[in-house]
Amino acid sequence: MGETSSVENEFDDWFIESLKIYNHIHEYQLEHPTRAIEWTSEKTICVAGYNSDKNEILELLLPLKLFADDNQGLCAERDFKVVHGGFSDGSIHCLKHIPGTRCVVTNDGFNSNLQVWDLGGDDCDVIKRTGVLQLKSASSDNGVKIAPGLTGGPCVLHGSQISDIQLTELTSGKPLYSLGKDIPDLLSSLQFVSGSVFLACACNGDLYVGDTRKPSAPQNNPAGGREGAHWCMGVKTDLSSSDPSSCSVARLSSACQVVVSDLRDLRAPLCQAQLHVQRKTTSDDFMKVTWAPALDNCLAVSGFDGMVQIYDTASWRPELMEFQPFFIHRGHMMSDDQFDTSLAVVTTHVWHPSRPRTVLSAAVDGSVHVWDWVDKATASC
Repeated sequence: MGETSSVENEFDDWFIESLKIYNHIHEYQLEHPTRAIEWTSEKTICVAGYNSDKNEILELLLPLKLFADDNQGLCAERDFKVVHGGFSDGSIHCLKHIPGTRCVVTNDGFNSNLQVWDLGGDDCDVIKRTGVLQLKSASSDNGVKIAPGLTGGPCVLHGSQISDIQLTELTSGKPLYSLGKDIPDLLSSLQFVSGSVFLACACNGDLYVGDTRKPSAPQNNPAGGREGAHWCMGVKTDLSSSDPSSCSVARLSSACQVVVSDLRDLRAPLCQAQLHVQRKTTSDDFMKVTWAPALDNCLAVSGFDGMVQIYDTASWRPELMEFQPFFIHRGHMMSDDQFDTSLAVVTTHVWHPSRPRTVLSAAVDGSVHVWDWVDKATASC
C-alpha cells in the first residue's frame, strides 16, 4: 500500500511538472506496440505493430491542436485521428515512406522480403499491400534495414549485412546497385546522405561510406575498440547542399556512449560522451539516436528505459566524459495504469521535420506520444 502510494505521488508530481515543461503533450493508444514511426506528411505519420501475428498498419493525423499555436482557443482537436488503415499478416519491424509517393515499404524482421504498401488517398481509407519483393540475403534472420532513395524513381536501399547492401527499383524489382563485397558484418543502420552517397553502420560500430554510382568497395571506418557490443547511428544531413560531407554522424553504443564524427574524417571523433542512462532492459533492439533537423547540436537518445533524453552536444569534447541531458521525456513511464515504471521501455522516437522541439515517441505498452517541450530561454524572456 505504501509503495503504491509512493508511485502515485510520483505520477502526481510528474503531472504537475508536465504543465510547466511542455507546450503540448498528446497520447494515442495502439492495439499492439510499434517500433516504427514514419512521417508521411508534415501532419501525418505511419505506424505498424510488431508484437503479434496480425498487426494494424495505420496512418494517423496528429492532433490539430499541436499546429494551432497562434489560435489555441479556436482549435478543439486534441486527439490523434486514424485517416487510413489496414492489416499485416505478420509483424513489422522496419517501415519507410518513399518520398513523393503514397507508398511505404516494410520488413518483418525475420527474413529479407520487402512488402510494398499503398497508403490510400482521398477516395480510399484502406492501406493495401500491393507487392512483395523476394530478395536473397546471406543472413536475414534479423530482417533487413531499409533506406528510401532520395532522387529518381521509387527505389530502396536495403541489406541485412554489409555485403548484401543493394538498391532495388520498387516498380520492377530490378537491382540498380549492389555492393558485391564479402563483408559479413551485420547491419544496424542505413541512410542516404545525398542522392547517391550512403552511410551504413555495422552492429560492431564500423561505418561504411558507399556510392550507388560506383561499384568500388565502400570506405571502412572502424569504431576503434570503443565500448559496446552493439551500435547504431543517427545522421544529420543538409539535403539542400550538394556536398554530402556536410553531414554529422552520431554513433550510439549499448554501453550508452555516443561518438560524433564528421563525414570528412570519420576516424577521428569531433566529440563524444558517456550518457547518464540507467538501463532497464538487456535488449539492444530499440536503441536509437537521432539529430534534431531544426535545432543545432541537439540529439535524442532512447531504447534503454522508459525515457527519451535530449542532449546538447555543443559542450561535448573529444575526450570521453559523462554528460547530463537538458530535457527528459518521462511520459511513457507514467502511461501504465499500474504505474510500474520499471517495465516501461521506449521502442522508437522521431523528430518533427520542421518544428524544432516537437518529438514523437512510442513504448512497449502501445502508447504513442507527441510532445513539444518549453524552450526555457524563450519562456524566461
